Amino acid sequence: MKQKNALSKHPSGWPALIAAVSLAACVPSGEAPPLDPQLEEQTSGTRALLQAVSVVDVQTVWASGHEGTFARTVDGGATWQSGVVPGAAALQFRDVHAVDATTAYLLSAGPGDMSRIFKTTDAGRTWELQFQNDDPDAFFDCLDFWDAQRGLAFSDAVNGRLIVIRTENGGAQWDRVPAIQLPAAREGEGGFAASGTCLVVYGSGYAWIGTGAGGGARVFRTTDWGLTWSVHQTPVVSGTGTSGITSLGFWNEARGIALGGELGELGDFTDNVATTADGGETWTLGGRPTFAGAIYGSSLVPDAAGVVVAVGPRGASISSNEGMMWTALDSLSYWAVGFAAPDAGWMVGPEGRITKVRLYQ
Repeated sequence: MKQKNALSKHPSGWPALIAAVSLAACVPSGEAPPLDPQLEEQTSGTRALLQAVSVVDVQTVWASGHEGTFARTVDGGATWQSGVVPGAAALQFRDVHAVDATTAYLLSAGPGDMSRIFKTTDAGRTWELQFQNDDPDAFFDCLDFWDAQRGLAFSDAVNGRLIVIRTENGGAQWDRVPAIQLPAAREGEGGFAASGTCLVVYGSGYAWIGTGAGGGARVFRTTDWGLTWSVHQTPVVSGTGTSGITSLGFWNEARGIALGGELGELGDFTDNVATTADGGETWTLGGRPTFAGAIYGSSLVPDAAGVVVAVGPRGASISSNEGMMWTALDSLSYWAVGFAAPDAGWMVGPEGRITKVRLYQ
C-alpha cells in the first residue's frame, strides 16, 4: 500500500539496533527451539537491499531486492550469482517465486506502472515482462504460485476492492478477478510489500492474503484458485496506516499463522502474531517474538513440526510451537526468510545480506 512506504522511506533497511546475543546464552521463554541453530554468513555479490527469498530445495535458492536486483545459488549458497534485470534498475523487486533452477518470477512493487511481473526461463540470463500495471492507483504487493502454471498476485484496494490477478498458463496471461468476487475493502486497506509473504498458497486452490491499515488486520481467503474470496478479522495490531499483517504461513488447509506489527514504531513490542485452526476463519493471539518492531517475513520449516522463523529490521526469532513462544535467533536486520529443510534456511536483508540457517548440528 502507499503507506508501506514506511518501507519505501528506508531503501537500505535499518542497521541492527540491539546487541548481538549468543545463541548459547539465549533463555527460551517457553518450549525450546530445535537443537543448536547455526548461522553462516554468505556472499551474495550485491549490496542492494534484498527483500524476498524463494527456496526451491536445499541447493537452489533465489533472492530479489532493490535496484532491479536478483540473486541465485544452485549449490546451497556456497556461491551466489547476482544480477540486474535489464532496464529495471529503478524497480524494487519485493517478491520472487522460483519454480526451479532456471525458472523464476519477480514482482516489482510500486505505484502505477512500477508494479510489474517478470519471468526468466534461462536462469536469469534474459527476462520477459509479463505484466505491467496500468492503474495509477494500484500498488502490487505479493505473488505466489501453486505450481509452474497457476498463480496469483494482488494490489492494494482501488475503488473499494483489492485487485487480484490470476494466471493458469505460467504467466503468459494474467486475468483480473472480477471485483464482485472480492469482499469490500476498508478505506486505505492493502498489503505490505515487505517480504513477498503477504500472499501464500497451499494445496489445491487454497490461498490467503494478509492486509493492514484501513482500520484492521484482516485475512482474505479463497478455496477455489482465487475465483471467490471471503474475509476475516485477526487480532494482530492495527488501527494505523502502518500496522497490520505482513506475512502468512499455513501448515495445511486449517492450521496457519499471521504475523506483522506496527511498521512505524521500531522500538515497540505489540500483538503481532495470530494463529488459526480453521483455515483462517477465526484467529487467536500468539506470542511475541524476542525482537522489537514489526515482523517483515516468516517461514514455516519443513519436516520440523510447528517450527516457524520470523524476521524483521531488529532481528530474527524462532518458535517450535506454532508461534506461541519464541527464542532469539539473531540480532541483525532481515526482511525475508525461507526454508527447504531444517538444515537449509536462508535469511536476507540490507546491503545484500544473506545468512544460511541450520537448525541442527
